[in-house]
Amino acid sequence: MNPQDILRYVDSLHREKNIDTEIVFSAIEAALQTAAKRQYGEEANITVQLNRENGRISAIHNGEELGDDQIGRIGAQTAKQVIIQKVKEAERDTLMNEYREQVGQIVAGIIGRADGGVATVNLGNVEAILPRSEQIPGESLHAGERVRAVVFEVKAAGNRVRVVLSRTRPQLVQALFEQEIPEIAEEVISIKSISREPGYRSKVAVSSVDTQIDPIAVCVGYRGSRIKAVREELAGEHIDVVRWSDDPEVMIPNALQPAAVEQVLLCDMIGRAIVLVQEDQLSLAIGRRGQNVRLASKLCGWDIEIMTGGELEEQIERAVTGFSQIEGITDEIAQSLVEQGYLSYDDLSVIEPDLFMEMSGLSEEAVDRIVDTAETKAEEAEVAAAEERRNRKEKERLMREAEEAGIAEPASETAAEPETAAEPETAAEPETAAEPETAAEPETPTEMDATNASEASSELPHPEPIEEETPDAEAPESDSSTPKTS
Repeated sequence: MNPQDILRYVDSLHREKNIDTEIVFSAIEAALQTAAKRQYGEEANITVQLNRENGRISAIHNGEELGDDQIGRIGAQTAKQVIIQKVKEAERDTLMNEYREQVGQIVAGIIGRADGGVATVNLGNVEAILPRSEQIPGESLHAGERVRAVVFEVKAAGNRVRVVLSRTRPQLVQALFEQEIPEIAEEVISIKSISREPGYRSKVAVSSVDTQIDPIAVCVGYRGSRIKAVREELAGEHIDVVRWSDDPEVMIPNALQPAAVEQVLLCDMIGRAIVLVQEDQLSLAIGRRGQNVRLASKLCGWDIEIMTGGELEEQIERAVTGFSQIEGITDEIAQSLVEQGYLSYDDLSVIEPDLFMEMSGLSEEAVDRIVDTAETKAEEAEVAAAEERRNRKEKERLMREAEEAGIAEPASETAAEPETAAEPETAAEPETAAEPETAAEPETPTEMDATNASEASSELPHPEPIEEETPDAEAPESDSSTPKTS
């Protein structure tokens, strides 16, 4: 090999492939040493060195230096193949290091193919993939379009680099805000938290280091120009910009906007925030299918439960009465549990034994027995609630069939229908009877929504969808794990 040719080859790889010259020199040395061992035997003690300055190769075999003619005859073709392989691996490693540093950052590329749900995106030096699961629901991608996404995953696939992109991650929203709003890039305004349901809605909490600057107005822009640009990139996704606060009692009402909040009660031991609202604000606070309260909960880091003042009083009364019926729990202990935010058998079944022992002064055996009892009652209530839902669905099906057949439903039966809301309570606690007031409450639609509010917030972060069109269909479930009064 001509020393000058070697130097030119190394320099070319460094400039064109962005590969470090030392990696190429080391690859050439390893290739020549491998080829030499194939000629002189695998057990031969051969050392090959390549001068970085003049490109000259020196090789020592069993303590004797080989001449240039001997080196030139050492498996030149084999050495070339090994060098090519090493260069490919070095190029792959360089690309992997480059894109691993960009994980969570936004990149732009041209869509190559968009068939079968998976889109390929040409990023220039690598072809990335955008899986269907990482695309915004409802959006349609076409070949030749320019698209922006965040780097989600980078891994090796043989001699190639597999880069996976995502358009569903909250990091994409943050990156778009940073591109469209210079004040964020300049750190005058900072994004504190983001919660997102891709394709539907996002909540962004922002704050400003300058009290004279309104971070919400800056992010929205003149006539909404800045936020509009972000929404267009996200296929029309709705974005709420709220003001950040370190105080949960301030932050939680901000996160629940546009609903008006009356009071926030924090239960630190279980990370729950009970939010009281007026009945006319209940459905707005919950949002369609519980979306508003879910996003607010993720944004704040609290398990938010929406309810009215009347519903809270009823839950407290049922909880105190129900807890007091468990052997070993006195009225004082029941009241302490309620004050800490434990309002159902489900809550009590997951209480920390050490905290319960410290709070109640009970022994470890007594605490374990109480927790086991609460867990059993919670399971029974869940079974009863599931049975009630099946019965309700069956009744609705029969009513639809009757309507299709032209058979009118008696008015008395229709009026008595809400009384079924008391059935899960009777099934969960056979020894107690449901209060007449509780059974009559579902007659008011807003109160039915309040029950749904409890259900939506108690199952965060993955709640069961709440159908606003038929609120009474889910009403029994939220009370299924709550202790009942006698």
